Amino acid sequence: MISKIIKEEQIQKAKKYVEKGERFVIVTHVSPDGDAMGSSLGLYHFLQAYGKDNVTVITPNAFPSFYRWMPGAKEIVIYDRYPDFAERLLKKADVIFCLDFNEPRRVDKLAPTLLAAEGRKVLIDHHLDPADFCRLTISYPQMSSTSEMIFRFICRMGMFDLLNRDAAACIYTGMMTDTGSFTYNSNKPEIYVIVSELIKKGIDKDLIYRKVNQVYSEGRLRLMGYALYEKMRVYPERGAALIVLSREELKRFQYKPGDTEGFVNLPLSIEQVQFSAFIREDNNLIKVSLRSVGDFPCNLFASTYFNGGGHKNASGGEFYGTLDEAVALFERALAEFDPTAQR
Repeated sequence: MISKIIKEEQIQKAKKYVEKGERFVIVTHVSPDGDAMGSSLGLYHFLQAYGKDNVTVITPNAFPSFYRWMPGAKEIVIYDRYPDFAERLLKKADVIFCLDFNEPRRVDKLAPTLLAAEGRKVLIDHHLDPADFCRLTISYPQMSSTSEMIFRFICRMGMFDLLNRDAAACIYTGMMTDTGSFTYNSNKPEIYVIVSELIKKGIDKDLIYRKVNQVYSEGRLRLMGYALYEKMRVYPERGAALIVLSREELKRFQYKPGDTEGFVNLPLSIEQVQFSAFIREDNNLIKVSLRSVGDFPCNLFASTYFNGGGHKNASGGEFYGTLDEAVALFERALAEFDPTAQR
């Protein structure tokens, strides 16, 4: 038995949109991760099974190659490759689902078109503090992933039978990746009830794990070794660690999007480390990923210093400046941050 988390009035409103809608667009955040991909494609397959023929997933930019196997991934419209086409789709859509992001800036250059679009917008997300830009906002930060929310959303509409194997595979991928293969944000029994139901739909969860986590390039493996041996800093007095990579270093190892996925988790294998950060130089900004074990609140650290947020044990943020400045800010923050004073 799965509890009815989503409010009944939210379900009924969304159900009307689904029933009456003819042209659907699903949008997710820039640099899509497994949960963005899983929730978007899971909903995509459900809507198609419901009989909706005009459904498109749009991502702001390319997604990692190890998600290309996902059913429906080949049909995704990537905005920075086909901006005019993506904008036409958004303008014509009568229902727009915004998944796995809590504010328009998270879709990058797609934001102005998304905000101007006249279709009914539905936000389904699990991040803190959702912005008020959609007609219907379904936000539950206590959920492990947006993919879990999509499963609950489909079930609450009474349409579990329309959740086919392709949708189940996508939803499972999102749940698995957003919990670090069920190693954080995953201690609630209902998560495993959902996993059981997804397996009953015919998915091979072991194969999905291999497709996502064991198909990396030689360059990624060498980059991982370099990051751990040359670039990891440990702060034993704070129980913390940091990995920093510049664009030049990434280029040296033939970096492709997704190659650094999971790097932030690696220092947590050290016995005395409870808090890990990964700082990476991107095109126009510095990306910050944070992970923790136990009670250290990554989300408060991210929101206080790096314009970000997320979950207690898995969060991220951004920094506009140089890589050295970002590292200096991290080290200053590490020295002054008192999580007990901010709860």
